[in-house]
Amino acid sequence: MAKLVVLNEGLTGQSYELKVERTTVGRVEDNAFHIPQASISSHHCEIWLRGNDVVVKDLNSTNGTFVNGQQVTTEAVLKPGQTLRLGQVELRLDTGAPGEAAAPAPAASAAPKPPPKRPLESTMVISKGVSLEQLEQGPQGGFDTTKGVFTKKKNSASRYFIWVGVAFVVILILALWYAYSLLKK
Repeated sequence: MAKLVVLNEGLTGQSYELKVERTTVGRVEDNAFHIPQASISSHHCEIWLRGNDVVVKDLNSTNGTFVNGQQVTTEAVLKPGQTLRLGQVELRLDTGAPGEAAAPAPAASAAPKPPPKRPLESTMVISKGVSLEQLEQGPQGGFDTTKGVFTKKKNSASRYFIWVGVAFVVILILALWYAYSLLKK
């Protein structure tokens, strides 16, 4: 039976057996495999059992889904012994085959081993979002911060569109009236 085993310090040994066709993985409790870590999105990815293949499908997660260091943009096949990284959390697919856990993933054998991960204490977004400097600068346009309220946007394009529409209708009515008067003669 295939199972996902968490490799991070503090979570080592936590695992989930893949028994059903579709397994959801994420930070919130309504996922089948609930991993309460800040770098994992609330609904991070899905694991599908398709025949003998284990397929990983990213659900537009914030910090990404990676199989052996390669980002999963739509879906990818996860082979036994390969590393699945969700945000900062690393997992390995085990099928219970002898010697499988000791065999390193093909891409990982050439790369140096990264330092151990420490557990996260709060939500963390990696390489996206707003910097501290941007937060300190305050809102960037669109707000009138002196009054403390939103200001109404003047939309002159809509006003012109309405006037052009009214003029068109008037011209159309006059043209129809003129055509009708010519037919009457």
